[in-house]
Amino acid sequence: MFEIERIIRTALQEDIGLGDVTTRATVDPGTPGRAELVAKEDFVLSGIEVVRRVFQLLDPAVAFENLMVDGQHIKSGEVLAWIKGEAAVLLQGERVALNLLQRMSGVATQTARFVQAVAGTTAVIVDTRKTTPGLRALDKYSVRMGGGQNHRTSLYDGVLIKENHIAAAGGITVAVERARQRVPHTLKIEVETRNREEVAEAVAAGADIILLDNMNPEQLRQAVELVAGRAVTEASGGVNLETVRAIAETGVNLISVGALTHSSRAVDISMLFR
Repeated sequence: MFEIERIIRTALQEDIGLGDVTTRATVDPGTPGRAELVAKEDFVLSGIEVVRRVFQLLDPAVAFENLMVDGQHIKSGEVLAWIKGEAAVLLQGERVALNLLQRMSGVATQTARFVQAVAGTTAVIVDTRKTTPGLRALDKYSVRMGGGQNHRTSLYDGVLIKENHIAAAGGITVAVERARQRVPHTLKIEVETRNREEVAEAVAAGADIILLDNMNPEQLRQAVELVAGRAVTEASGGVNLETVRAIAETGVNLISVGALTHSSRAVDISMLFR
């Protein structure tokens, strides 16, 4: 919650700055306002409580009634929430509230499409660290609202030995051995691999998770057979809505998709005074 409030306060300061000159010039102080948030397209909702917090940080007296909840599939034309308070406050918070809500719902909607695409398989859609700087908490929350799961949050909560780590350490085996010696037993150790030989080495070294990087479906299938349940398998690279089903059908446990957060389109939502 602290991280979300930091994001909101930063956004409000960025947008309002020294004051809303347009509202000051056109709206008398104390003028009451009532507005509704309206969906302009179909999407999966994420961020409705963030919107509530935007307005209540500006003025605790603002009344906010949400009619929908995060994770809900919304139809175009539906009203998401009512907001009632001083008109100047509603106008000042409008853009920040919509920016966050539209982006968060876009991430949730994109995630839901990928989740639906692999329905019926055992693969789980997960996110990456390819998030907008400063907004990771909101991005990862929205992935969950879309039915996906979160990969590690940051560099501190999981070991992911990638190509450059392997090169710097002198190989997969030595990198895994050092990690096992130096990190708490509570942290999983994941290793990025690019071919069958590297997969075999990572398994032999005792990696908990094997990242199968930019492999085609046949290569993924062979890697899954080679791992044979001795580690969790994660497919990454070249994943889109056209390829994800074939990737899931190879038997991998996880499919990480950077596009969930770095390429999601903000959905269309309006805030209208009534």
